[in-house]
Amino acid sequence: MADSVEIINVTVVCNNEIIPSGSVLLKDGLIESVAEDPVGGADKVIDGKGERWTLVPGFIDVHIHGADGHDVMDGTSEALTGMARSLPAEGTTSFLATTMTQSSDSITRALNNTREYMNAEQTSRQAEILGIHLEGPFLSINKAGAQPHEHILPPSTDQFDRWQEESGGQIRLVTLAPEVPGGLKFIEHLTGQGVMASIGHSEATFDQVEEAVDAGARHVTHLYNQMSGFHHRDPGVVGAALLNKRLKVEMIVDHVHARPEAVQLAYHHTTAERTILITDAMRAKCLPEGTYDLGGQQVDVKGGEARLGDGTLAGSVLTLQKALKNMHQHTELPWEDLVRITSLNAAEQLGFDERKGKIEKGKDADLVLLDENLEVVMTVCKGEIAYQREES
Repeated sequence: MADSVEIINVTVVCNNEIIPSGSVLLKDGLIESVAEDPVGGADKVIDGKGERWTLVPGFIDVHIHGADGHDVMDGTSEALTGMARSLPAEGTTSFLATTMTQSSDSITRALNNTREYMNAEQTSRQAEILGIHLEGPFLSINKAGAQPHEHILPPSTDQFDRWQEESGGQIRLVTLAPEVPGGLKFIEHLTGQGVMASIGHSEATFDQVEEAVDAGARHVTHLYNQMSGFHHRDPGVVGAALLNKRLKVEMIVDHVHARPEAVQLAYHHTTAERTILITDAMRAKCLPEGTYDLGGQQVDVKGGEARLGDGTLAGSVLTLQKALKNMHQHTELPWEDLVRITSLNAAEQLGFDERKGKIEKGKDADLVLLDENLEVVMTVCKGEIAYQREES
């Protein structure tokens, strides 16, 4: 049984209020209490007195391929363990293991591996895998980006059902191009199974996106990137994402995938209610610049950018902590909004908001302690310290 922990004398960002100098007691992996004054009796006390620390819910990354030399498509327990152990350093306490367009056998292997890992090998002191994000292969070949063209397939409910069975029902989000023949029926199929359909890698028109939303789509994959842009006679996927209030919208806020002004423009429309920060990170995250592999393709990482040889962006090396910091600098968002876009919106979108995304009694004890510069001081996963910054 894990030791009980009490975090005291820190600013606590709850769902509907901020406690300027509060206390949060953690016991048996859950939040036992949230109060203005220390409760006492915990096995371990973390005291923020004299520091300007803020406690927020753990970050949830719904779109991440890899980190620290590992990738979901490696199809090994070592890869998932490596990712799960590295992510708390950036404040991420749970994530969707994200696949990419590859051969059917490669995707099946990754799905099988993730299912087995989730069933047997998830432990404390590391980020929790909440399920799988299937990014491709049901995409537009004209908006493939770093997704290999030769493995792109038309939407297939039979193929998806086979993969869902292989995953043990763990596919929770699917990125697809709705304008491809069969796309709308595919969205209806996903929605009927309780799987989130996301519009991405798509050249859909504005009207086609509206039809996709009517069919059940409720999510947009990495806004601006590999989708039809805004035009005054056809606002495209971008315009629909900004205007359709039924859609939650991913953004990669790294100054590479979208410049600050584009982020500000999008956020003016999506607001804290519809924005979800993601990393779309690949295996080079946490590692030095150099050459790495992404789905059998060579990726050069330099200056904080990951690109194929032809210059195409190939995911990112972004951390969610850095995304939050960049977002705050762009928009000066209040804490309540920062919590929504890094945690609560993702939890709601995936159906995990009953236990994640808020600091309140009974929720999972997934927490991040940030200093005044929005740097991670400590990350707690299921009530246990998974990362603690070394003080100089």
